[in-house]
Amino acid sequence: MSEPARFDRGHTDDLMTFLAASPSPYHAVATAAERLEKAGFRQVAETDAWDGTHGGRYVLRGGAIVAWYVPEGAAPHTPFRIVGAHTDSPNLRVKPLPDTGAHGWRQVAVEIYGGPLLNSWLDRDLGIAGRLTLRDGSTRLVDVDRPLLRVPQLAIHLDRSVTADGLKLDKQRHMQPVWGLGHDVRDGDLIAFLEETAGIPAGEVTGWDLMTHSVEPPAYLGRDRELLAGPRMDNLLSVHAGTAALAAVASGASKPTSIPVLAAFDHEENGSQSDTGADGPLLGNVLERSVFARGGSFEDRARAFAGTVCLSSDTGHAVHPNYAERHDPTHHPRVNGGPILKVNVNNRYATDGSGRAEFTAACEAADVPFQSFVSNNSMPCGTTIGPITAARHGIRTVDIGVAILSMHSARELCGADDPFLLANALTAFLER
Repeated sequence: MSEPARFDRGHTDDLMTFLAASPSPYHAVATAAERLEKAGFRQVAETDAWDGTHGGRYVLRGGAIVAWYVPEGAAPHTPFRIVGAHTDSPNLRVKPLPDTGAHGWRQVAVEIYGGPLLNSWLDRDLGIAGRLTLRDGSTRLVDVDRPLLRVPQLAIHLDRSVTADGLKLDKQRHMQPVWGLGHDVRDGDLIAFLEETAGIPAGEVTGWDLMTHSVEPPAYLGRDRELLAGPRMDNLLSVHAGTAALAAVASGASKPTSIPVLAAFDHEENGSQSDTGADGPLLGNVLERSVFARGGSFEDRARAFAGTVCLSSDTGHAVHPNYAERHDPTHHPRVNGGPILKVNVNNRYATDGSGRAEFTAACEAADVPFQSFVSNNSMPCGTTIGPITAARHGIRTVDIGVAILSMHSARELCGADDPFLLANALTAFLER
C-alpha cells in the first residue's frame, strides 16, 4: 500500500516537543519565551519604564505571557492583531497540606482543577510539576517527569455495580494518588523531596503551585500515523501555534502593517478571573502601555483598539464516531479538515459575520481549509476567552480552534495535520 500524501510534519513534531516541555502553565510560558528570544524578542518588566522603539517584546506574569512586535515606523494609533489562547488544562493540583495517607499508603492530597474527565486520570503514571516560591520571593520551576504518583482504581471484584451503573467517582475520596508506603505521614515530606529534586536548600520553599501530569509522551497514532495523541492540547496546541506564528511574522521579510500580538492567559478552565486570566487587566495594560510608549494619547489608544482584531484560538469538538447524535446534525467538524470557526448566537463564542469574513480572508491567504462549528441546540455550549476579551477591551473577536476528541482527558486526540494548518492561518492573520 502506498503512503498517503502528507503535510510537512515538522510543525507537529515540534508541537510534541512543546507539549512534553510544558507540564504546567509556568513551564508553557517559559518554553514560549525561550522560542521568542531566539526570534529576537526580549523580556520587559512591568515595573520598568517601556520605550517605543521597534522590535519584539514580551511580558511574563505567572502562567501568562503577552508578546508583541512593533514594526519600524508604527504610529501610536496603529491597531493590533491578537492571537489569544490559554495555558492551563484541567488536572489534579496539590493542596496546601499535601502529605496524607492511610492504611500503610503514603498519598498526596490533591484538589480538582477545572473540569477534567476524572476517569482518564485513573491508573495512569503521573509526574508532578509547577512553581516553587522561596523565602526571598524568587521562584523556581520544578518538573518530576517520571512515574511518581498514581490514582489506583478499585478492582471490579470489590464493586460489581460498575458493570450495571457505570463508574461513579467521589472527587474527595477517590482521586487522592499514592506515591509510596509507610504508616507515619510526615508533614513536609513532598516539599522536601521537591527541594532536593530542584537543588534547593532544605526549608527554603515557602509556597507552591503544583500539579500532576501524565508522563506518557505525545505520540502519532493510527495505521498511517495521521492522528496525534497527547496531553494538554487544550490549549497548548494553540499556544504553540500562536508562538510559531508570531515568531514567523517578526522574522519575515515583509513587515506587518499592524502590531501582531500573542496573549496566552492562565485560568481559562475556571473562569479567567485572576491577574493572569483573560478577565484580568494584563492584556489591556500591555496594549495601552505600548501605545503610550510610542508617544500616543488616549485618542490614539481609542483609535488603535477600534481597529484591533483578536482571534481567540482554543480547541473545539470534532464529530465523535460513537456519539454523533451529540453534535449538530449539519455541522460535523472532522480532524485534519482544517481549523474550525466557532459560532454561538448567544455569545458563548464571540464570532459574528464580520469575524467570519476576517477569518475567511486569513485562511484564503494561507490556502488553508476551514470548517464551522455550532453546538447541538439541545446541548449546552462551552465558552472561551473570546467573549471575555471582546467585552472587557471592546475588541472585535473571533473564536476559532482545532477540532479534537477526548477534550479534558488526561490525554487528548487531534489530527496530525491540523496544528500545521492552524499555525499557517494564524501567521496569515497576523501578517494582514
